[in-house]
Amino acid sequence: MPPRWPRVPDRNDPEFRQLEDKINFALHVGIFSASNSGMWFVDILQKANWSWAVSVTGVWAIILGIHALYVFQLADYSPKTDG
Repeated sequence: MPPRWPRVPDRNDPEFRQLEDKINFALHVGIFSASNSGMWFVDILQKANWSWAVSVTGVWAIILGIHALYVFQLADYSPKTDG
């Protein structure tokens, strides 16, 4: 069941921003998982010896970790004030 928002979505709403960032992170994790598992599956299946696959996975995992750190620790979801 997809998440439902009880009011009109507004990027200025802190709860909506937090939910949107978490959904974006989940999408990022899904793309990372699908891409890397596919890449490693082909590498192992065809014995392709893609030495660059380790670097791609490592760099992407670091970026994913930074994204997680931002979403779950650093992001400020306090209400925005016009002033």
